[in-house]
Amino acid sequence: MSDFAAQTTPEPREYDAGFGDYFALLKPRVMSLVVFTALVGLLVAPGGTSPMIGFTAILFIALGAGASGALNMWYDADIDSVMKRTAKRPVPAGKVPAGEALTLGLWLSALSVVMLGLATNWVAAALLAFTIFFYAVVYSMWLKRSTPWNIVIGGAAGSFPPMIGWAAVTGDISIASVLMFGLVFMWTPPHFWALALFMKGDYHKANVPMLTVTHGRRETRRQILIYTVLLVPVALGLVLTDVAGPIYLVTAVVLNALFLKGAYDIWKREEAQAEADNYAVERRVFKFSLLYLFLHFGALLLDALWRLI
Repeated sequence: MSDFAAQTTPEPREYDAGFGDYFALLKPRVMSLVVFTALVGLLVAPGGTSPMIGFTAILFIALGAGASGALNMWYDADIDSVMKRTAKRPVPAGKVPAGEALTLGLWLSALSVVMLGLATNWVAAALLAFTIFFYAVVYSMWLKRSTPWNIVIGGAAGSFPPMIGWAAVTGDISIASVLMFGLVFMWTPPHFWALALFMKGDYHKANVPMLTVTHGRRETRRQILIYTVLLVPVALGLVLTDVAGPIYLVTAVVLNALFLKGAYDIWKREEAQAEADNYAVERRVFKFSLLYLFLHFGALLLDALWRLI
């Protein structure tokens, strides 16, 4: 080989992936939220199911969520590499080849959908298949890079798990399961926009058209308040169904009052003030939003258990 060829031929890249790196491809934090909301949807559904079928359903719903995460990490490796929050993910960090992330995502997608259909019913399987497609293709490949409303529309992908859990038991879709979907769907924009307010630099560097980038932080603050106001009737609407009881009612009233107060606090703040205290209010509301969703679904679960006593 000539000296020139030796200098210009790229060195073979060595990947040093362990089990933890492949598990990280499945976005375990996101998966935990998917599993919990799907489990609640399954447990509050009328009729019930056997523990074994319920466990199997949740297992394959979780694998479907993991498949979505792997496909997202494969496609988003380029922008993940320039964002501080995501640069250490397995693909941009050079731990896992992008092709392996794609292969894992595709295999887990097929396995989770087919096995959920065989274990429960094909309505639940179809909802899971659509969820994976929506997150990997509609959101990751299209919406995320093309519109500031990516989170609004794309949030549907993370909203389907309680519907899937419900359908795994009943084989259908009901007003209650749609409202559980709506709760997650309407919660997603203020949750992520609160994060975007103090992570704006990352989205600028990655050229992702988050609302903070395209419309500015003032408009983002306004939209957080608007969507939180719209979220309240959806959250309280579940009280009108058979799945919510007194525990949920009290929980929802308190949590929505606190979330509205947080959204109002974000809306009224000036940027200079927010920057001066390192976006303390925005960070607090973002953390509270995680607790908000967990406690809503936890209250639904407690009401279901209470009815069994």
